[in-house]
Amino acid sequence: MSAGNPVEIDLYVWSLDVDESERLRLARLLSHDETARAERLVFERDRHRFIVARGRLREILARVTKREPEALRFSYAAHGKPSLEGCAEKFNLTHSQSTAALGITRAHEIGVDVECVRPLKEDIAGRFFSPAEVAALRALPADLQTEAFFRCWTRKEAVVKAIGDGLSHPLDSFDVSLASDEVAAVQRIDGDSPDRWRLATFKPASGYTGAIACRTGGREIKITMKSLPQLPWPD
Repeated sequence: MSAGNPVEIDLYVWSLDVDESERLRLARLLSHDETARAERLVFERDRHRFIVARGRLREILARVTKREPEALRFSYAAHGKPSLEGCAEKFNLTHSQSTAALGITRAHEIGVDVECVRPLKEDIAGRFFSPAEVAALRALPADLQTEAFFRCWTRKEAVVKAIGDGLSHPLDSFDVSLASDEVAAVQRIDGDSPDRWRLATFKPASGYTGAIACRTGGREIKITMKSLPQLPWPD
């Protein structure tokens, strides 16, 4: 049973493929370490998309915190999850191929994941999902299994990102729902109560699926789709 007002989450979604002038504008917002990270990427398309992802992240957080995008300073937890120095907001950025999503809330850790739905060439579920999830997936008709796999994968990745342990957290240590007619939910989680978690699925773009996880302590979540900041910003 939920207690208290819903936890409000702002959700932003955008394309990482922009024209050169926009990409160069966003590149000027990045810190030296972000620019260095972009330059280490092997493929040009990946470099360009990283720049757009981080540049938009800075613009959005600057609007939320009423700062300049270039002035934002990030710190990173042991497994790489970023936080914004001097800011109470919790956020998580994710991207897959040409699509990015950002979730922002206050006081509660949040995880967001998006994936492009595509045919699978190997049994990833058998390697990483819990026994209960594998059984639920394989019980579905064959033509529904690909979408169900990515529904499950994004929900699990969102939970792991909210926890903040990265790939070191075993994906089979918790169960999530995956059928299209089930409510998005954590059904089991080692060392915690599933009732303290909330999950939601969203569709970021055609051919993609996404999920948000938040450890709310039992409160429901309210997700609001937000538009990207437009420049020049109003006072």
